Amino acid sequence: MKADISPRQLLLKYQRSWSDDEARFKIGCMSRQVGKDFSSGEEGIRSCLEHDRRKEKTDWMIAAPSERQSMESLNKWKEWAEAYQLAIDSIEERKESIHPEAALTSSTITFGFGSRVIAVPGKPDTVRGFSANLLLTEFAFFEDPDATWRAIIPSVTNPLRGGQKKVRLISTPNGMGNKFHDLWSKNHGKPAGRNRWSTHLVTIEDAVAQGLPIDIEELREALDDPEGWAQEFLCQFIDNHAVLLPYELIAACESETATTSVPHEFWLTRSEWPRVMGLDFARKRDLSVALTAETIGDLKVTREVLEMRGMSTGAQLSELLPRISQCERVCLDYTGPGVGLGDLLVDKFGEFNPDRHLYGKIELCSFTNPLKVDIFSKLRIAFDQRRWQVPINRAFREDLHSVNRVTTPGGNVTYRAPHTADGHADRCTALALCNRASGLLSSNGPIWIFNSSPRSRILSAKRNRTIAG
Repeated sequence: MKADISPRQLLLKYQRSWSDDEARFKIGCMSRQVGKDFSSGEEGIRSCLEHDRRKEKTDWMIAAPSERQSMESLNKWKEWAEAYQLAIDSIEERKESIHPEAALTSSTITFGFGSRVIAVPGKPDTVRGFSANLLLTEFAFFEDPDATWRAIIPSVTNPLRGGQKKVRLISTPNGMGNKFHDLWSKNHGKPAGRNRWSTHLVTIEDAVAQGLPIDIEELREALDDPEGWAQEFLCQFIDNHAVLLPYELIAACESETATTSVPHEFWLTRSEWPRVMGLDFARKRDLSVALTAETIGDLKVTREVLEMRGMSTGAQLSELLPRISQCERVCLDYTGPGVGLGDLLVDKFGEFNPDRHLYGKIELCSFTNPLKVDIFSKLRIAFDQRRWQVPINRAFREDLHSVNRVTTPGGNVTYRAPHTADGHADRCTALALCNRASGLLSSNGPIWIFNSSPRSRILSAKRNRTIAG
């Protein structure tokens, strides 16, 4: 890198304004896609570099709503460290268990003179006890922002623990009544004062006017959701979100018994347990996911999470047909590209539609809002009742955690998830469809005896199926 070129020249005007603001407490209400974490990473790495040059050390902590978001933010800090030629001494990850796909509790980058950047999921138990400068990214979307804030504020306000700390909150709005909305409302547009936060408002229109190369109309059409556009891109506080499946609830249903893949032989013979499938079909932008489970009494055990990206319909059919032939019931997202696939599958396996006296294998599920409310609310109930075993898998966990229950100003309920490079909650949608499929099994099968633990339920179900068969 030439000496007369600074990495800071990569920042757009509004990003530079945020990064250069030295206020101890600052809060950014910013649209999606405007580089919130990118500009925050520049400030944090520049701080580490300045301390390194003075042979001092400083700590920064990044907390985000999910493990994935924390790591994505941390990766931007790594890129800034490379741009500033700040040598990384070590990178350390800590997990909840020794399982390779166990949930991450922290990831720490240490630089030459001891400065650190620590990334954690934004939960009260993971942030408590740290003493560091603080970046809370997408703070409004934390599972419990109020409890997280209460857990962390003593550490950042105590100057005796490593000196005075800086606090940076960045987020897109997520309705009213949460801590982010409270702090923004109390400080934005108000006269400066001793305890006043510095505020930065950046809508998508502000960002484009200052050089962000995005086609606003193309983005608006792709979203196709006026309320979502107003909140997520114009920074208006409209509706309220709540995470459908919190991490703790997912962890309670994770099991080494559940798997994401099975050997080829699994599909060559029928199981003694009914198999059901949820199928979220995609052709180009998102993942196609076919999730298969075995129903063992009242317990559903995930056996396979088949992921297909960018595959032709014919190629996907070749994967799906032998699997569907071994399933009792399949629920398919019969929307968009799923319409053509659904028609093909109904021709081969028959349609399941009791209202029309059709009792084939395939239920065609048009993704109306009432259907979304039905399948996702019932999935939450099944998790609350511990009726699912899901695999210990990071991508699967993050996908489940990405879905939010949204209450609009008119009191209507819907479910939303962000589009990411990894899809659009496609695994969670397939799981919700599979959960629906399990409820459509014939009621004239064997009588099941339920016990309290998953293992005893499996044994009792197996014993009674033998008696019944």
